[in-house]
Amino acid sequence: MDEQVEAQVGEAARTVWDRSVRTVWGRSVMDASWWPLRMLRTPVTWLAVAQAPLAFGLGIFWFVALSVGLLLSFALSALWVGLIMLVAMMAFWRAGAMFERRLLRVTFGLRIEDPYRPLPAGRNVFGKIKAMAADPATWKDLIYLGLLLPIALAEFVVWLCSWSLVGLLVLTPVLVATQGGGMQYVIGPVSLYVHDPLVGLWATLAGLVLAVPALYVTRAMAVAHSLWARVLLGASGSQEENAQLRERAEHLRASRARGVDAVEAERRRIERDLHDGAQQQLLSVAMDIGRARSKLDADPEGARVLIEQAHAGAKEAIVELRNLARGIYPAILTDRGLDAALSGLAGRASVPVEVSVDLPERPPAAVESIAYFVVAEALTNIAKYARATSASVQVTREAGWVVVEIADDGVGGASAEPGGGLAGLADRAATIDGILTVDSPPGGPTVIRADLPCDW
Repeated sequence: MDEQVEAQVGEAARTVWDRSVRTVWGRSVMDASWWPLRMLRTPVTWLAVAQAPLAFGLGIFWFVALSVGLLLSFALSALWVGLIMLVAMMAFWRAGAMFERRLLRVTFGLRIEDPYRPLPAGRNVFGKIKAMAADPATWKDLIYLGLLLPIALAEFVVWLCSWSLVGLLVLTPVLVATQGGGMQYVIGPVSLYVHDPLVGLWATLAGLVLAVPALYVTRAMAVAHSLWARVLLGASGSQEENAQLRERAEHLRASRARGVDAVEAERRRIERDLHDGAQQQLLSVAMDIGRARSKLDADPEGARVLIEQAHAGAKEAIVELRNLARGIYPAILTDRGLDAALSGLAGRASVPVEVSVDLPERPPAAVESIAYFVVAEALTNIAKYARATSASVQVTREAGWVVVEIADDGVGGASAEPGGGLAGLADRAATIDGILTVDSPPGGPTVIRADLPCDW
């Protein structure tokens, strides 16, 4: 169970990371908008501007490190130390390629998974070294890092020519005022002499105009660099398909295990509620009726009291059974749908709850049921622990997903601990390959989000 919860938490963490990257950096440089105003507002555009000099510096580092390391390794290959150095260099450039993939994720918003084949289990060091050497991704990493300097140099020259001109033009008034003289610009047949800071404002305007084509040039280089990086740092077609199939199989295995555990836990809860609740009530009713039947002739008044007591117990048992049935699947959810069912939950909540359900049509019953119980558990936790004054429930559609978000202004600190209610909801969502994430820093607010796949 702990491994399943850990897998669910890891999956949720990756989802949160992807959303945070989209929020902070926007789309990747490959698919972000090319409209000038949108480019100016997209952080990944300016990160691409900063990436060219950074890539040039890394290219110099890797050229020197690989040249010196490989030359020494081959020169000493007759000795054991040379072979050890070669193995160390192989591990070193693989680590460098991993760093490049993370750097491209930050600067370009480009996600490239590590394409390496899994290393053999156990402590066989030679087997691991052999597997690394036989992995095509190892040598593609070496080609990428070896070619990084000439490619980054070409990008840096273009970057320097573009942005140095823009920077000089924009800063012309400042340079003229601080130098106490004029500045001479010669661009082809055009010669411009600026001797006054006010006149230099025209040069600043020209620099701002030229910043737009400079952005386009930088963006084009970033896209070309991304394509090149995907070819060498990414997985080949067959590797990527196999990795996706393995990841999908592992995900389905974990989802099935969590689903079985969730169903088993639900069965035990129903058995416990029947045994401790309705069964005891019905047993008490049967005993009262038996005692009343024995007193019916000798003590009619006592029999009447027992019959009334049995009648009250029967009504309580009916209430218990109704609550138990509602816990399995509420009738209002079947009859009137998710909006009405969630409104009913909000009406019984201990704090004011604002409900918003925006779905074009009813999702499947399994999705509705999971969404209902996620909201029910979340509102129960708010009543018990959050000390909140208000809460909100939003259900929306995002592509092929039903997204349920429950937020409150309480004290925060909620977490999906193994065996807890939120972990149980994560397991329930995993039965249909859904993901539950909890964002609840100390001091609040708390946001619980369930992403449930839905075939409309």
